[in-house]
Amino acid sequence: MRIASYEWSVPNGAQALPACALDAQALLPGEGALGAERVYRSLLSARPSAESRQRGAAFIHAALASTGAEPCALPETPDGLLDWTRGNMQAVADDYAHYLQSRTQGAPRRYFANRAHALYFLRCVAPTKLVDGAWLYGLLPQGRDPRFEHLVTTYLEELGSGDPTKNHVLLYRKLMARYGIEAPADLPEAFHVQGAIQLGLAWNADAFLPEIIGFNLGYEQLPLHLLITSYELNELAIDPYYFQLHVTVDNTDTGHARRACEAVHALLPQLGDAETFWARVRNGSRLGDAGVGTTQVIAGFDIEQEVCRILAHKSGAGRGAHSDYCRVAGRSVNEWLADPAAMPGFIAALKSAGWIKLGEPAAHSRFWGLLQGERADMFGVFNAYELQVIHDWLRGDASADGMPCCATDPVAPAGRRAGFRAVERARRAAPGVEAKQAQPAVHDPDLETLRTELPALDLSGRLALLSSAMSPAQHWTPSGLYATREFCEQVYR
Repeated sequence: MRIASYEWSVPNGAQALPACALDAQALLPGEGALGAERVYRSLLSARPSAESRQRGAAFIHAALASTGAEPCALPETPDGLLDWTRGNMQAVADDYAHYLQSRTQGAPRRYFANRAHALYFLRCVAPTKLVDGAWLYGLLPQGRDPRFEHLVTTYLEELGSGDPTKNHVLLYRKLMARYGIEAPADLPEAFHVQGAIQLGLAWNADAFLPEIIGFNLGYEQLPLHLLITSYELNELAIDPYYFQLHVTVDNTDTGHARRACEAVHALLPQLGDAETFWARVRNGSRLGDAGVGTTQVIAGFDIEQEVCRILAHKSGAGRGAHSDYCRVAGRSVNEWLADPAAMPGFIAALKSAGWIKLGEPAAHSRFWGLLQGERADMFGVFNAYELQVIHDWLRGDASADGMPCCATDPVAPAGRRAGFRAVERARRAAPGVEAKQAQPAVHDPDLETLRTELPALDLSGRLALLSSAMSPAQHWTPSGLYATREFCEQVYR
């Protein structure tokens, strides 16, 4: 990596990437070799190929061209950055206070109509959340350079400094597992844009240092949607800790927002072209708005469309598995399932036949009885997330109460459903709850490799091996967590 000797000139795509001169159209879904999902998946590897890294760099150039005309939230000069970020924080705090006031006065949730809506959001943003902090990975080799302290520290804190209870990606994976959200393989291309950008920066830090600084500066500012998301997830008895953790670590006093400002001043050229450097920082900050944002994901939820998607996804496994004696609108279930595109018609037929009764308790629908309950013929076919979507779709407006489809939870006085924190307090206070057991021994070949090889390496070798294990694809694993702890102790002290 050549960060220390990098010349702060506007990057020339033709010089840097002679085989991949592409324009902003590369960011659009289905645009061939530089499709966002392909970039994302090729770079979410412990050792991406040179071709994959080059494709990621070209994707960044295309993203910069695509967002270059958009407004920039950063000031025209880096002077007064800390005042700027404090001003942002105050504006968000004021907006959040107004939100809370409206809720106390009886306004409905702003984001999530029901529990299924919230879980849909968690599923759709997974490609971004599963690479949280990745944009800073390429700076690890600079871990002993004090100019990079704020950026490297931020990356280490995204990794929880090796603590599995604080590693952001591991927390999100556990959040998904807790609510039956499987790693989505069928999301639209646009949902991978932000993750592809972060991974493209991660694996091309030598070419995009100013842009990384700018991306980090914009991304670490506390947004209003983070506060509202945390509040409403808790209200729906869904664990908000992942989002609450970001509220605390991104603070403007000692948190990532403050460090992001300090990093600009630490790395702003004193002898070179500071104006061009700052222009590139501002361009990098715009990258955080590429792709589909939080509020767009939330606004895009249509529960019947999601039910159709779920049934279409299941049709491949279900076709041919049903007996022909059951017919709906003159067609067997196998015939309906033979064509995934026929699911809207299948749903309409089930409604007409009385199998589905929207706007009533789920138990009133014979279709729900196939999925849950005693002797349910289709028990185990749908995961917890899919069941919740179907459950809330059947109940209609009544699903605003946030009732889980497959479990019960404590109810507060006056019949109000308790939030996640209240449920957790009640669970921990219940008699018979055992103290947390010690973690079992971990059997991981990569972990054994680290423990065996590290003692024989010099500092440079340890840095290379540890950095490899701390990549976006691996840092949340047992070997990655171990490597992070060793990096903090051996290298970054």
